[in-house]
Amino acid sequence: MKQDICTVMVEIDGEMQAVSINLAESPLSQLYRRKGADGKPFLTAEEFVAGERLRADFTRGNLMPRTSANWETGVGGRNRTGANGTAELTDAALASRFRVQKAIDAVGPELSGVLVDVCCFLKGLETVERERLWPVRSAKLLLKAALGALDRHYHQRSGPSKPGSQTIVQWGTEDYRPQIG
Repeated sequence: MKQDICTVMVEIDGEMQAVSINLAESPLSQLYRRKGADGKPFLTAEEFVAGERLRADFTRGNLMPRTSANWETGVGGRNRTGANGTAELTDAALASRFRVQKAIDAVGPELSGVLVDVCCFLKGLETVERERLWPVRSAKLLLKAALGALDRHYHQRSGPSKPGSQTIVQWGTEDYRPQIG
């Protein structure tokens, strides 16, 4: 497998840490390196980091399905309890699963599928489009929208806004109440 190793800064448990990543491994990193027609990157650094953060939690939470037999227990071995063997998971893995679920819920059902397929299962955009019977190049746009929503979730922003701008909550005075009926 081709390797393209680089060091990036990633937020882990509230602090920035340098980590090495293989840019050739993930379809997300390949998309991050592509430039648009205007010469700017298609994905922002924040969107890329949000996708990699989801992938890290997905991996730490042991959410990948098994592709082979479980050799840890015999046929007559101990009995597994909990869904997906959660009784055997560490606190860190359970916390990772919780973070993945919160992120998926924040992105919503319309965008979470393409996000999980590309960021977590490392499927290429063409594969996602073929499996879902989507038009060509549609997965790229939906992934960008999903990554934007994921970045807002991680940084607790309510929506796309410029730094320093304020969101209008209501037009009336503080004691204003609308008339019903």
